[in-house]
Amino acid sequence: MEKKTTYWQENLRLIAICLVIWFIVSFGFGLLLVEPLNEFRLGGYKLGFWFAQQGSIYVFVGLIFWYGYKMNKLDKKYQPEDES
Repeated sequence: MEKKTTYWQENLRLIAICLVIWFIVSFGFGLLLVEPLNEFRLGGYKLGFWFAQQGSIYVFVGLIFWYGYKMNKLDKKYQPEDES
């Protein structure tokens, strides 16, 4: 039973990390920090605009792949011995 609890605690920690990154990128970079980021340019566009339109999507897709990678490692770590 302890193994299942530890597995879910680690899974919830990964989810929390993903949600914090999601919040920072979407609300932080896309809304709250737009003005300071707009002082920089990326590909001819203001960085605040770029994060709100394109950058956040790239980060979200990256988060999906990162979460999948980490969950595969977590599943292998806690895989029951009789299912190997």
